[in-house]
Amino acid sequence: MSKVYFYYSAMNAGKSTVLLQSSYNYRERGMHTLLFVPAIDTRAGVGRIQSRIGLGAEAMALQPTENLFDHVKAAHAAQPVACVLIDEAQFLTRAQVEQLTDVSDRLGIPVLCYGLRTDFQGQLFTGSAALLALADNLIELKTICHCGRKATMNLRVGPDGRAVKEGAQVEIGGNERYVAMCRRHYKDALAQA
Repeated sequence: MSKVYFYYSAMNAGKSTVLLQSSYNYRERGMHTLLFVPAIDTRAGVGRIQSRIGLGAEAMALQPTENLFDHVKAAHAAQPVACVLIDEAQFLTRAQVEQLTDVSDRLGIPVLCYGLRTDFQGQLFTGSAALLALADNLIELKTICHCGRKATMNLRVGPDGRAVKEGAQVEIGGNERYVAMCRRHYKDALAQA
């Protein structure tokens, strides 16, 4: 039985690296994988998954209105798909997550989603909320705060390095814009902003 997996964490836990390694493992055994990344994430270029340690791969850039089930079904008809992998899954819509459950349930293809659980204000992203509700397996990937504790929060920082309390939920960025922290140090940083 195929399942939908949600690998979640704070920033800088190696989600993209794990995704790329998983795809490599399938491909090394002669199996075909499909990689998707929301088109909104253009840090490495449109339709590209790139890890901080230098691994990268081409992926299908996914718009919010696109139907994942239809994409996978068509690709699977052309060449059997062994696994579907989604980077930055927090940016999926609820409908797209439901479509991924159909990929697993109706097509029998495992789906591995990787993304953030919460935004810089500690609020769930739409895609993450849907995955937390609908995925068969929830797996936390861990990273650490500067104090050594497990980081669970994503602090957004401005150009001056100070915490940002308000703004749009989605602002694409990497280490220059976000810092993974434990809840205590996240609260301390917000109190000093």
